[in-house]
Amino acid sequence: MPLIWMVLAAFKGQKEVFVGGLLPDTWVWENFVEAWKAAPFAQYLLNSTLISVATTASVLLTSALAAFAFARMTFPGKHALFILTLGTLMIPGDVLLIPNFITIKQFGWVNSYQALIVPFTASAFGIFLLRQAFLRTPVEFEEAAKIDGASTAQFLFRILLPVNAPAVSALGVLTFLASWNALVWPLVATNRDSYRTVQVGLASFSNLEGSNIPVVMAATVIVVLPVLIIYALAQKWFIESAAASGVKG
Repeated sequence: MPLIWMVLAAFKGQKEVFVGGLLPDTWVWENFVEAWKAAPFAQYLLNSTLISVATTASVLLTSALAAFAFARMTFPGKHALFILTLGTLMIPGDVLLIPNFITIKQFGWVNSYQALIVPFTASAFGIFLLRQAFLRTPVEFEEAAKIDGASTAQFLFRILLPVNAPAVSALGVLTFLASWNALVWPLVATNRDSYRTVQVGLASFSNLEGSNIPVVMAATVIVVLPVLIIYALAQKWFIESAAASGVKG
């Protein structure tokens, strides 16, 4: 219901939001035009898309490599290192704000894409998720791949990851949404419109246009719409991946 109200309010007049019914008496499409022109949402959307895609790709790569090492390889201190990796999940994200900011400032990355991407290129949760998926994959797959002459990298990228497509896709969607919806870190690491993400831009826009509820709701719909589209597409992909990755006995 809040989502439905938000979408319908974006098409109402300013007075009608408070005194009218749920459906608009007159559909005011100009709210979207006004919201789009009042702030550089095209730049915000471009920044968020670039950052979210780069972060998601990095997390998938680093998580797959680390998970493969923990699940399929043997080396000294493996279990201790895995427990240490899981331990980082217990550290609140807010505790890392100041150390991360000092680090990117020393690198000269304030107001840059590196500051918004590099600190999040690895995920302990992603490593754990893919490790558990890799452990459930039959060892016979790896043995058959070695007999056919496949290298370790070929087995990982051509067999292990496709077989575990549901887990990989779930991690990708969760990472993308987390990056897209991030507010605190982009607010701390940037102060220019050229690097701001949609969430920071929307928060600033809401402060400026707070009295004009329909325009604010129109801007919110613009920000939320890409996420809803990705979720709808990913939901269908989850089902197809789960069906395609079944192992026939």
